[in-house]
Amino acid sequence: MMDSSLPAPSARPQPKTSILDVSVIIPARNEEANLGACLQSLTTQVGIEFEIIVVDDASNDRTREIAESFSGVRVISARPLSEDLTGKQSTGKNNALEVGVESTRANWFLFTDADTVHLPGSLMRALKEAENEKTDLLSYSPEQIVVTFTERAVMPVIFSELTRQYPPRKVRDPKLQIVAANGQYILVRRAAYEAVGGHAAVRSEILEDVALARLFRNGGFHVHFRYGGDVVRARMYRNWVQLRAGWTKNLALLFPQSTRMAMQSLLFWFLAWTSLALAGSAAWNRHPLGIGFLCFWVVVYRRIRISHFRFVNNLLAIAFGFPIFTYLLLRSNAAHKQGRIRWKGRAYNVGTGEWREAARASKIPIVKGQELRADN
Repeated sequence: MMDSSLPAPSARPQPKTSILDVSVIIPARNEEANLGACLQSLTTQVGIEFEIIVVDDASNDRTREIAESFSGVRVISARPLSEDLTGKQSTGKNNALEVGVESTRANWFLFTDADTVHLPGSLMRALKEAENEKTDLLSYSPEQIVVTFTERAVMPVIFSELTRQYPPRKVRDPKLQIVAANGQYILVRRAAYEAVGGHAAVRSEILEDVALARLFRNGGFHVHFRYGGDVVRARMYRNWVQLRAGWTKNLALLFPQSTRMAMQSLLFWFLAWTSLALAGSAAWNRHPLGIGFLCFWVVVYRRIRISHFRFVNNLLAIAFGFPIFTYLLLRSNAAHKQGRIRWKGRAYNVGTGEWREAARASKIPIVKGQELRADN
């Protein structure tokens, strides 16, 4: 993480009349722990003409001060949250992204989160990949950085299940109904974005990334999604409180069969431990069945390893992650059934039934935001 007290690198100021390759838009609400490293990695990108816009979403920490310390980075303020003509309330992130887009001058938009760090030259490579793939929406699932015990234990489980639920190969197939994107990195062609209505069309969606990808797919535009550890890294949550709140917000939407998945996860964990114990006992007694029990444990490991985490984190996930994942699934399911979720000091009222049926029917998570207020 960058020490924000040190002199910041300078982004190249762009002439106000020029047409740029990419406008990078970062919504930021109380991101003083993350924003410096993000901007440091973006301002040093080379090979293309770009601008960086940070949208300060009513932060009450040093977010704005850090953003303004980077020469060439434009810092603007998000509008107060409001309802559209249908009475739908915008989420904070969608509102910030709408505001950010209004002052852009590029043919492509990169929507990225303040908790991301971008590898050298990655912006140019992403644009070339989008053009080579003839895609209108390119999204990467970043390499996830995990530090604390709970991060290391549960994140491999969650991302392995996400990979199984939304296989990138199938997401890229326009003939299939499965579609996904990761809001930490979404590069979109301006013309296509405007054609589908942009974030204004999904302003009430909690999972705005998946909802936006769905708009592109339904509009006949090409969606390209893959693991992007060679491009971008992210640390989503820095402690248990943040992790619990974030996944409570999202898991029930990402996994429509969340209750059944929770029970399956707990059963999987029990069988993994049982098979390991039986394998050890069989080996002690020199019984050939030990190989069979060990094979089951290897199957569990292979299930986890697709999440692109390190070996030791995969082992922690098998040992402790499944029960934590079960808890988070059930907690998320209960919150959405009650119709209320909280995130970053705001409380959102969400639909209590229609989101589940819509997600089951289309395999695309949908949530209707109805009301928002500031948490006390």
